[in-house]
Amino acid sequence: MGEPCCHPRQPRTDTVATRSKANALLHNRAMGACIIGLTGGVASGKSEVARRFAALGVTVADADAAAREAVALDSDGLAEVVAAFGDNVLQVDGALDRRAMRARVFDDAAARRRLEAIVHPRVRAALHAACAKAPGAYAIAAIPLLAESGGRDAWPWLDRILVIDVPLPLQRTRLLQRDGIDAALADRMIAAQASRLDRLAIADDVIVNDGALEALDGHVAALDAHYCALAWR
Repeated sequence: MGEPCCHPRQPRTDTVATRSKANALLHNRAMGACIIGLTGGVASGKSEVARRFAALGVTVADADAAAREAVALDSDGLAEVVAAFGDNVLQVDGALDRRAMRARVFDDAAARRRLEAIVHPRVRAALHAACAKAPGAYAIAAIPLLAESGGRDAWPWLDRILVIDVPLPLQRTRLLQRDGIDAALADRMIAAQASRLDRLAIADDVIVNDGALEALDGHVAALDAHYCALAWR
């Protein structure tokens, strides 16, 4: 058996936090790369962080892209969606009408679970495959709904979880500005996701994104060095 790809967790610092996890999973893979799960609430800035890792040459496998591929035109996933929800969730060209699908499941927990049962296993498989073959010391799996989709239990091949955290009032303000929506819808969107505390509970590393976007550069650079140091060489 090989050595685990990551060493024990490090102590917390002011803005980039690392947390001990007694139940952290250790992996033995053919490649030496660690896999880092990147997550955060809506309008937290996780996409900005992902772009900065990608700019450093790190492979970033995106769950949103994998989810689109899972229900692409003529895919088995789309066929399952139609079987579960009917062809009224399709556009005239036969592709999934994503707006209609979102409206269908937004306030219907049972419908959302049916959709997730179709999409999530395909997304997990696609991200795992992309990260496992990635070059470099580590790879990033960008998973917006990591906490909502089962956390560590559902993603056992993640070596660490990086949470992009933002105070709730600031998250709400950014969401209102970004999407041009009313306050009621913004509150519903935030409430539909895992709570801030639930996300922090699964975090090994935390970036508190409560400042200017330029501040993310330093945080990402520090974590890049940290992950390279932890990776199995």
